[in-house]
Amino acid sequence: MANANVAFGLKPINTAGSTPATSGTNAYFIDSGASAIYQGSPVKAVNGGEIAIGSATGDTVKYVGVFAGCEYVSSTTGKKVFSNYWPGSGADTNFDIIGHVYDNPMQRFIIATDATFTDRATAIASIFENTQLDSGASGSTITGNSSAKMDVATLDSSNTSLPLKIVGIQADVENEDFAAAGIPMIVMINNHALLGADSEAAAS
Repeated sequence: MANANVAFGLKPINTAGSTPATSGTNAYFIDSGASAIYQGSPVKAVNGGEIAIGSATGDTVKYVGVFAGCEYVSSTTGKKVFSNYWPGSGADTNFDIIGHVYDNPMQRFIIATDATFTDRATAIASIFENTQLDSGASGSTITGNSSAKMDVATLDSSNTSLPLKIVGIQADVENEDFAAAGIPMIVMINNHALLGADSEAAAS
């Protein structure tokens, strides 16, 4: 039976060595001309002290964390807007555009696979391997959610330039068909931008 999961990006569950669901978010600036950023999308640091959406695969990108939502003043109504995604325009540039990011380098996330593992044993064998994103820079303007999935075909045991490291499998009775896409894998961000001295240059 097919899994119930669809693409939803990265959802925080807990931090390594801890039980709380998340250690919370921190605020970062978004440029008014930045491309759309969706809830659950990994975001990178860019020159100018701001965050932006990453690439479709995330390969070699040093991410600062995962986007939770934003707040800005509407250029149409003049009122503060709280949104789960940044639409890419519509802000009054006299005011800061603030994005909230799950930026703890030890944060763990759930992400759905884009393809089958064939069986449970193969999925377990992928734990501690690295992998790319599929559709990592896309999302829905209706739900505001990211379309990012985990790219099963790019699993690699040694290439830590890939954006995600698999650390487990989320137990979920509605998503346990390992012969289908949509298995909820637990991942962490590789080469986190807040841990490296060259985070800005590597993320540009």
